[in-house]
Amino acid sequence: MVPSVTGTPNADDVNSYWQVRGDIRSDCERGAPIKCDSVIRLYHVTTHRNLHSHNYPSPLSNNQEVSAYGEEGVGDEGDRWKVVCTTKNDYWLRKDPIRLQHVVTGKYLHLTGDTYGRPIHGQKEISCYAYANSQNLWKVDAGVYVRQSSEPLSSTRDENYNAQSSKNDHFDDEL
Repeated sequence: MVPSVTGTPNADDVNSYWQVRGDIRSDCERGAPIKCDSVIRLYHVTTHRNLHSHNYPSPLSNNQEVSAYGEEGVGDEGDRWKVVCTTKNDYWLRKDPIRLQHVVTGKYLHLTGDTYGRPIHGQKEISCYAYANSQNLWKVDAGVYVRQSSEPLSSTRDENYNAQSSKNDHFDDEL
C-alpha cells in the first residue's frame, strides 16, 4: 500500500516535514539556492518516501492522486516537481509562495477545500489539479536552512549520506 498525502493546519505536525532534493537527472549542490523553474524532488522525512503523483484519480476528489512513493528516496519519474515561482525573482525565496507542477502530467500540487473523515480524520486531501489557482500556492513555514556546500550531492550517490551527516548539516523545508 502506498501512503496517502494529506494536509493539516498544524505546522508542528511531525508529518509536515519534507526535504528538498535535486532532480533524479542531475546533481544538487547542498544548500544551493533553488532557481525558479528548477525540477526538484520532495523527500518525506518521516516515511522516507518521495512526494509522487501519476495519472490516476484520487479516491476522494477524483483529481489526480498524490502519494508518498519509493523506499529511502529511491523512486521514479513521478517524483519530479517543477518549482513555479509566483514573483519576478530568479530564485525560490522562503517568504514567497510557489506552485509545484508535476513534471510528468503538468498538473499542480493542490489542497482540496474539503475535509474528509478518511484517510485521516480532519485532514484535507492533497491532489494534483489541472489549473493554477489559490488552492495550489505553497509557502515554506518552518525548516532548517543550510549554507551552500562545495561538495555536490549526486542523485546516484548513496541517499543514506544524510543519516551520516551531522544533525544540523542540512535539511527539511515544510511546504
